[in-house]
Amino acid sequence: MAPRLRLTATAAQLHALVAMREAENFTLAARRLGIAQPTVHRAIGQLEQEAGRALFERTSHGMLATRAAQALAGAARLAFAEFEQAEADVAEIAGRGVGRLGVGAMPLSRSSILPSAIAAFRRARPTLPILVRDGSYDELLAGPRRGEIDLLIGALREPAPIGDVEQQILFHDDLVVVAGAHHPLVGRAASPPAELARYPWVVARAGTPTRAHFDRLFDGTKAPTSVVESGSVILARELLDNSDHLACMSRVQARVAVARGLMTILPVEVPGSARPIGLTLRSGWLPTRAQDDFLRALRSEGS
Repeated sequence: MAPRLRLTATAAQLHALVAMREAENFTLAARRLGIAQPTVHRAIGQLEQEAGRALFERTSHGMLATRAAQALAGAARLAFAEFEQAEADVAEIAGRGVGRLGVGAMPLSRSSILPSAIAAFRRARPTLPILVRDGSYDELLAGPRRGEIDLLIGALREPAPIGDVEQQILFHDDLVVVAGAHHPLVGRAASPPAELARYPWVVARAGTPTRAHFDRLFDGTKAPTSVVESGSVILARELLDNSDHLACMSRVQARVAVARGLMTILPVEVPGSARPIGLTLRSGWLPTRAQDDFLRALRSEGS
């Protein structure tokens, strides 16, 4: 952006830049940093003066970072995360447990592998803070790339959507059709798509791989007209228990509820739905010892 910034930009100015990119408002950025609003305004002004260009554009939706400012803020955020990792490594050598573990959890992992891995990790490290950020793949992918979270757990994409992340397979999963224990289709032979379409459904939102497989179930026949879009296993479980809804979900997600008698897997094939489940990490990321312990717990649960 400007050669002088390598010499003149301060940590405080870069923190202000990161906060402004995320908040898109001086007052909200100041509140996020716990400082006065004029301090943030001054820090951004100093960066702009050194860069010789505006870093934010005022719009009806707020102060939007320019492309150059977004790149600088992303690099700064990642650098701060790496410094935090270094502090945690040094503290580990000194026998002090510091730092934190940040995990991006897609719906599948929240109901199966993640709780077990956290429980195993907690037995060895009972006090290390753990942040679990819930969301979809698209919502969470930026987290490891910016250093906001350490890793992302869930269904992998083939190929990886961008070159600065790497993927590691833990196990393979497929999709199943499930119903509540008292659904009229329980105990019957496989039902044709036309009959399945007569019932209401709980399915993943449009644009997800699960939804694409669900939609293909009804190729050549009328699709269900009553659909609830949600990735929540809890919502699906309750709807199935209280109504004639059906759901299309991961076999791993359904496993616990099926074992408890809360759901039943119907004899319906979901062709081509096998998919790898695993970790998405920033390319070149070097975990701290604590993060490495958690990775081992995840791999053990996924094996």
